[in-house]
Amino acid sequence: MQLDLTGTHALVCGASEGIGRATALALAGLGATVTVLARREDALREVVATLPRPHDQAHGLLAVDLADADALRAATDALAARTPVHILVNNTGGPPGGPAHAAPVEAYVDAFQKHLVANQTLVQALLPGMRAARRGRIVNVISTSVYEPIPNLGVSNTIRGAVASWAKTLSRELGGDGITVNNVLPGYTRTRRLEQILADRSAATGKSREEVAQAMLATVPAGRFADAEEPANLIAFLCSPAAAYINGQSIAVDGGRMQSI
Repeated sequence: MQLDLTGTHALVCGASEGIGRATALALAGLGATVTVLARREDALREVVATLPRPHDQAHGLLAVDLADADALRAATDALAARTPVHILVNNTGGPPGGPAHAAPVEAYVDAFQKHLVANQTLVQALLPGMRAARRGRIVNVISTSVYEPIPNLGVSNTIRGAVASWAKTLSRELGGDGITVNNVLPGYTRTRRLEQILADRSAATGKSREEVAQAMLATVPAGRFADAEEPANLIAFLCSPAAAYINGQSIAVDGGRMQSI
């Protein structure tokens, strides 16, 4: 199986922690040169210092806020001008919880900006390099809610669904250029986002964090939360030559929790 990513350059968003950080490590482990993107430069420097360098490549970082489309476009234009990007991993933290009907309009606008608009900005900046190379991988880290909406995550459910539809459309538009577009749908994964969900549900129900966690795990056949490396492994595979014919898919890494086929 061809998994070697030597000679490719990956941009991984939300890479200061969690699934993004694990993905940067996985891609670098397969030989890719990696640029990590997030808001906090100090955290990104720590990540870069941990990335393997099997071919002595120089990994890089972009400290930029995904909510600032102008700054994001300027930073990624400059990056692409220095060296083409062949792999884009779109990943950012989810919106705050709460029912859909109670969310202020501003919450939807903010989430749309940080997710779909940011993804579109990155794709437009990096697409010329992918097309010139006749190869590209775009992987979006979203949520199982694109198949089964999650209670009390109204804004997230809405925006994740929009990103999934955007990605499916792109996959059909770009497949002829040797570019694949896929979505990875993490289930309950040990990240700061999971801690936020546990805290929100605990506050809403009056149950302890441990009780909430056990109720969540009761719905997972695997009986445990995922580690960040597990969705990252799927992302890395989808970015590899072995996955060249996988396009337009939304693949769950949820321990069997979803009941839909």
